[in-house]
Amino acid sequence: MIFEVWAPKATAVEIEVLGGRRPMSPRAGGWWEADVPDAVHGTRYGYVIDGDGPYPDPRSRRQPDGVFGASAVYDHDHYTWSDHAWTGRDLRGAVIYELHVGTFTGPGTFTAAIEKLQHLTDLCVDLVEIMPVAPVPGGRNWGYDGVDLYAVNETYGGPDGLKSFVDACHRAGIGVILDVVYNHLGPSGNFLRPFGPYFGGFEGSFWGEAVNLDGPGSDEVRRYFIDNAMQWLRDYHIDGLRLDAVHALHDKRATHLLAELSEEVDALACTLGRPLTLIAESDLNDPRMVRPLEAGGLGMTAQWNDDVHHALHCAVSGESHGYYADFAGLPALAKVLTSGVLHDGSYSSFRERGHGRPYTGVPGHRLVACLQNHDQIGNRPGGDRLPAAALRIGAGLLLTSPFTPMLFMGEEWAAGTPFLFFSDHVEAHLRDSEGDRREREFEGFGYAWEAPDPSDEESFLRSKLDWTELKEEEHWSMLSWYRDLVALRKALPELSDPRLDRVRVDTDPDGRWLVMWRGPYAVSANFSSRPVTVPVPVHTVLLASDTPLPSNPSTLRLAPQSLTITRTPH
Repeated sequence: MIFEVWAPKATAVEIEVLGGRRPMSPRAGGWWEADVPDAVHGTRYGYVIDGDGPYPDPRSRRQPDGVFGASAVYDHDHYTWSDHAWTGRDLRGAVIYELHVGTFTGPGTFTAAIEKLQHLTDLCVDLVEIMPVAPVPGGRNWGYDGVDLYAVNETYGGPDGLKSFVDACHRAGIGVILDVVYNHLGPSGNFLRPFGPYFGGFEGSFWGEAVNLDGPGSDEVRRYFIDNAMQWLRDYHIDGLRLDAVHALHDKRATHLLAELSEEVDALACTLGRPLTLIAESDLNDPRMVRPLEAGGLGMTAQWNDDVHHALHCAVSGESHGYYADFAGLPALAKVLTSGVLHDGSYSSFRERGHGRPYTGVPGHRLVACLQNHDQIGNRPGGDRLPAAALRIGAGLLLTSPFTPMLFMGEEWAAGTPFLFFSDHVEAHLRDSEGDRREREFEGFGYAWEAPDPSDEESFLRSKLDWTELKEEEHWSMLSWYRDLVALRKALPELSDPRLDRVRVDTDPDGRWLVMWRGPYAVSANFSSRPVTVPVPVHTVLLASDTPLPSNPSTLRLAPQSLTITRTPH
């Protein structure tokens, strides 16, 4: 077997394998190689750089003993796939379901998650988005402290476990999106530095040092991340990637990393004969993110849309602290439902400057919107979710909106469990300071920060979904509401129509009600604690969270905190 590693500044590189060390031969471009005929699938190994080490392989496909252990040879051909008839899943018209493998089920493994796929098919989910699966220190983590980016967390089931999960999803008709982190690496177990100039030498974000995307030696660093993306899409049959915090990618090259990645993913999609999706998490509000390469954009299939979340959250919760301040009031919700974003060059009070550009001409399916996600729940001190009354209205508006809707695990039955921030750092200084670091990250957000210790195992255990809740009437009723909303969205083309210029929204000047028009269908929401009358002529009630009250035939009278979808005379 041929071993290869990039170490451009090294004067000598050895591989520690099969009980001894063997010298590696230099190649052009800073690469080193060694032929070890006896190495096979499962063989442990590591690299020694100028006498230091051994270190895990930067492109290690498996870390069976964790981030501080040796790498292991992993041959992708050892797994036999059963999804040969899978033709992919397009993002257009899709409903996404985000989950964290470790807390989605009690066991917290890919195998256990497979057992819940029937729940997702009954919900009519099209794509499941799993939070990062790269190895992390300890036994529990959100995944954004990942290192050894080519490997899969052994706690979840390792490489074969992920493949089994993807295979099972495809058999169930569900595509898989993997959350990947390319803007930083975790602070513990990261051994890239001895190998080469992987980092830029400055703090790229609150989370750590920026990766080197445009400095000396950055050609191979860019390949490191692009090849990683190709691995997931090609070798793991993943259908798309969610790219974490791309605004923290520091790249001044003429061709941005995202554009380069988009071009390569397009080529791979042609080779594989199935659609491949790239979803960027970006807070820039820049439509170039989702414009095609040929139109001068960065070529992302879609981006997360925080503005829709913030406006929905303010409307159903009444909160207006921190960055929510600009989104309080139904006019803000009306604007995001018809324009895609609130900040399109307008003043952002949280940033204390103008922010964003208009998304004119961008179809709504390129904007992934949610009522809840891992950040918006987990970044609250108590990890608390929205209450049932808020979910009924918010989900009704989300699932009839022109955007690509995304649900967060447990939302569909109003799960009573929190989703807290948790980690399990091995080094004492990281473990002991995690809570303070987390509090500093959210200074100015308006929270009274009284959060449980992220390093306490109880924070992780409390975050696991309690599937027995589905035996209770209130939770089963909510699940039925979500199922009906998804089914209605898929049955009526107008409800998934992505053309923002065809959406019309009327609001009450007193901020009590909103009506969103989707062709002949009216989605009417009462946010107040009293009955309201909305100017919607009643023709046919298709779905209601509460029974509409008697009213004049030319109007609709809504119960407090309720939502009704009607077909009006056309």
